[in-house]
Amino acid sequence: MASAANERIKLKEKLGYGVADLASGLYLNFFSFFLLYFFVDLGGLAPAAIGLMLLLTKLVDAITDPMMGAISDRTRTRWGRYRPYLLWGAIPFGLLGTLVFAAPEMSNGATLAWAYVTYSLAMLAYTVVNVPYGGLLGVISPNATQRASVAAYRMVFSATSGILIGILGTTMVRELGGGDEARGIFLTMSCIAALSVFCFLTAFATTKERIPPAVENGSIKGDLAVLIRTGPWLATAAAAILGVTAIASRAGSALFFFKYVAGDDGTPVFLFLDRTALFFTALALGQVSGVVLGNFLQRSIDKSHLIIAAGTLKVSAIMLFYFLPLDAVWPQTIVQYFVGVGFGVLMVIAYAMFTDIAEYVDWRSKLQMTGLVIAASVFAIKTGVAFGAAIPGFAMQWTGFVPGESQGEAALWGINLAFALIPAAALVPGAVAMLFYRIDRRLLARIESDLAARRALPS
Repeated sequence: MASAANERIKLKEKLGYGVADLASGLYLNFFSFFLLYFFVDLGGLAPAAIGLMLLLTKLVDAITDPMMGAISDRTRTRWGRYRPYLLWGAIPFGLLGTLVFAAPEMSNGATLAWAYVTYSLAMLAYTVVNVPYGGLLGVISPNATQRASVAAYRMVFSATSGILIGILGTTMVRELGGGDEARGIFLTMSCIAALSVFCFLTAFATTKERIPPAVENGSIKGDLAVLIRTGPWLATAAAAILGVTAIASRAGSALFFFKYVAGDDGTPVFLFLDRTALFFTALALGQVSGVVLGNFLQRSIDKSHLIIAAGTLKVSAIMLFYFLPLDAVWPQTIVQYFVGVGFGVLMVIAYAMFTDIAEYVDWRSKLQMTGLVIAASVFAIKTGVAFGAAIPGFAMQWTGFVPGESQGEAALWGINLAFALIPAAALVPGAVAMLFYRIDRRLLARIESDLAARRALPS
């Protein structure tokens, strides 16, 4: 075990592990940007109906995510505990994501039923692949610095997904659809699905699990009881949910903001990018910068302090954007870049924190439950995306939004609520939650040392 602790993860493995989050990021970014628009502005469904769907499906995730974590913790194969699910789940992941946007011409009731069933199945496939994928990060190395480095590569690919959606998303929808936005969204999602299958198979083929499993695990009920009493886990999950909620609410309302509030007609403003594409691209470029910055700063600053700083930056940038003139394209783009920087720091640090928490639980309780702990990160991301996408639906429904029509003052206010004010407000309690995260760098060093000694003992 000492050799595993000192083993440096090679670049090929870091890239191989990280590229799988390109797939996950493409899915969640595309859903976040286009799902509400597809079913409301193009499909004619009530905004609140889709908002409610997004919230109700999280009740299923609240069961399936920890269940998948517990199952993967107890899986024993020649490929390891977590890697096999990247192989087994890749193709269902691709097919079910595409199915969401394959809705045929139907009544509103049938379309809503289609949305419920296909989105629930797509999120289940996401769970089956991504909970073990996150668990793999926890056992890829017993060294926290090495795990943080691998997490940084993961976050770079995650941010790259945002760049790709920002630069190519609306353009591909426009070009592939040939004037039919719904068809363009479906075909674009089909391309994403094919790439995603390749990414997960690559991660399976290039990674290795270095922390051996315990001879036996405790009961799932016992593991859950320990987890919900673990303060750092609760604090990090809360911060991650709220941080993603803020970004997803802005993303889900951005198409409506630029179309109805800013009066943008989709004309390119820079090269082939329209204002919406420029907005998403600035966010993703900022996220890449934030990932690099966060990975550098976490070597000398406690992670909880970085999360608080990232949240403060995001709130400040979101509110500055809100007060800028509607036609201030480049000032808005620059400010949105700094929203992305804060988001990038939040995400790379949060993922590293979840693996630290898995080690903390093992150290304190002698329970290996990496998959279950990491399930919180997957649940946090999906819940944040769902909450964030639901907020515009409810806000626009309550303020009288009518698809395709000129909007009244109340409806425009509802869009602004979802685009700026609610996201900024959501970040405040997330920062407060970090005050209860007690795993500092000194304690983490002690945990690593104690676990290395324990694992070196003969079983």
